[in-house]
Amino acid sequence: MYLSPKNSWWSQIRSHVAIFDGPLSLIIFLILSVGIVTLYSAGIDFPGRVEDQLRNIMVAFVVMWVAASIPPQTLMRFCVPIYTVGVALLIAVAMFGMVKKGARRWINFGVVIQPSEIMKIAMPLMLAWYFQKREGMISWRDYVVAGLLLVVPVGLIIRQPDLGTGTLVLAAGFYVIFLAGLSWRVLVGLVIAVGASLPVVWTVLHDYQRQRVMMLIDPTSDPLGKGFHIIQSTIAVGSGGIFGKGWLKGTQSHLEFIPERTTDFIFAVFSEEFGLMGNSILLFLYVLLIARGLMIAANAPTMFTRLLAGSITMIFFTYAFVNMGMVSGILPVVGVPLPFMSYGGTALVTLGLGAGILMSIQRHRKLIQT
Repeated sequence: MYLSPKNSWWSQIRSHVAIFDGPLSLIIFLILSVGIVTLYSAGIDFPGRVEDQLRNIMVAFVVMWVAASIPPQTLMRFCVPIYTVGVALLIAVAMFGMVKKGARRWINFGVVIQPSEIMKIAMPLMLAWYFQKREGMISWRDYVVAGLLLVVPVGLIIRQPDLGTGTLVLAAGFYVIFLAGLSWRVLVGLVIAVGASLPVVWTVLHDYQRQRVMMLIDPTSDPLGKGFHIIQSTIAVGSGGIFGKGWLKGTQSHLEFIPERTTDFIFAVFSEEFGLMGNSILLFLYVLLIARGLMIAANAPTMFTRLLAGSITMIFFTYAFVNMGMVSGILPVVGVPLPFMSYGGTALVTLGLGAGILMSIQRHRKLIQT
């Protein structure tokens, strides 16, 4: 049957677009749209932020498309090399990395990279691969091995120091271990052990990390210094009321009281301008994002894909929970962006990669033999 050039062109485009998972793509697009609108207001004094973010979004979608095109079976072959390279780069950073603002987190190979970002995806890949290889014969020793695979890179990241990224990598690995069948009794024991070790942990924290915890308890003890971030962000969140002050009318942001308002504290700008109603809609979008991810994980045909999809989905949850928690004053201030909303290329590309892997798992689920 002869196809007109128009139909042939559309068929080619549709075959490429079909790689994306419809519901997940729509949810991400809506959150990105909310983010651009908020960023325009938050970054009105920072010319070029919106244009830069649009370029970041384009790069993230390319990464997402590439990741969605790679079958999970192919992805499994690269789990160990990616993890090994990631750890090697973290060691290289510790030895001769670049120091900025008192932290050694970057390394220059002609292009400056932050290896800790790689571990956000490399960690769940590695642990999901390991448990897939041990499927049907998992014992307590495997959880010990998985724990060692987790604590080595996390320790290197926290040593930089980078508590925020270390927390995210730790959470990503823990989710895989938990979903692999970690006993609730062991989990309760770990919680008790962590609680008992807090006095020791407190002694090894850096001064700025202790100050962040103290500011969470009483930010008014240093209102113009360490407590400034929390005080101003909570004022912005509360002043939005039910319906908000309106787009471009946020006084806390436009009078420059909110620090890092285009990145880590963009949720404070959104809350002030769109209020409780806007927050409810945004929270609903994140719930849909997590629900779709968990649905993909539930329908995944292999242990590797189930663990990987579940962990990536819970990473999205951790990003949102920690960011909103620190902006609202219920968690210490750490450098965790709001997913698909905060300005920044590295985090957005990492999130796009995670979303692309979810789409790959969903797309290839019927092609994998169970």
